[in-house]
Amino acid sequence: MSDEVTVPSNIDRTVDARRLLCPMPILKAEAAMREMRDGEVLEVRATDPGLSNDLPAWCRSQGHRFLGIQRQGRELTGWVIKGGA
Repeated sequence: MSDEVTVPSNIDRTVDARRLLCPMPILKAEAAMREMRDGEVLEVRATDPGLSNDLPAWCRSQGHRFLGIQRQGRELTGWVIKGGA
């Protein structure tokens, strides 16, 4: 996980999964992606440290492009482009 991620300027949807544990952040991201179009950017906010491993793995398995994760205190924020793999 890198703190040097460039935050996308065009976030189309945000999922707030803070205070939820695995697998809920990924399940919420998956539900949001169903309502999005290819090329749109999803932002996922979570406090579950597992997101740093789970989000990139989920992107690989689903064909999405993982842009990165930033940590600020206990909160992690990750970005994904739908269908952008």
